[in-house]
Amino acid sequence: MESFAERIQLMAVQIVPFIMAVVFHEFAHGFVANRWGDSTARDAGRLTLNPIPHLDPIGTVLFPLINMLSGINLLFGWARPVPINPTRFTKYRPGLFWVSLAGPGMNFLLAVLSAAAYCTLVRWVPTTFYLFEPLVAMAYVSISLNYALGIFNLIPLPPLDGSKMIQSFLSYDATRKYEALSQYSFFILLGLLWAGAFNLLGYPIRFFSNTTVFGMAALFGIPGAN
Repeated sequence: MESFAERIQLMAVQIVPFIMAVVFHEFAHGFVANRWGDSTARDAGRLTLNPIPHLDPIGTVLFPLINMLSGINLLFGWARPVPINPTRFTKYRPGLFWVSLAGPGMNFLLAVLSAAAYCTLVRWVPTTFYLFEPLVAMAYVSISLNYALGIFNLIPLPPLDGSKMIQSFLSYDATRKYEALSQYSFFILLGLLWAGAFNLLGYPIRFFSNTTVFGMAALFGIPGAN
């Protein structure tokens, strides 16, 4: 069983990739929304990579602390959602789809870049460098963490991004009925968590993480990758 000191050490490795993952996720939503004609996020000062405006007391403070105290191996949480007004999109349906996909898409991109950073460190940075181990650990954690966040947000349950992508294909009446599920979403997610259904997400997360690391290692010519 992990000691409290070991949990602190694990969280110290995870916290930077975690904050980057949630902040870049929200920034991507706002950036793409602005490209589709909705400047709401920009006007609210949220079109920034500065983490402070994106921090959520529960999602980026309380949940990580709970993770640390409970010994969960992978941090989970969220940032404050950027304000989006789909009625301002130049084209509603494609705008809603691409803005919703932007967040998970950014996480998948960060996962690939993290794998590249990991392989760069392993390939060219000497192990005697005093920050070698924490940087390698952060880069490696960032891969699975970003895949976890991206895949989770693709769950088609309001208000997650996956539901918004589906809404971009629905009629107005169907969208209203679909959005009505949001009042039960927390309890549905809690029930799925207790039932162990989220364990199923571990399979695609591990598959994409391992595949990305393996492919990047082969690209960088790291021994043992072939």
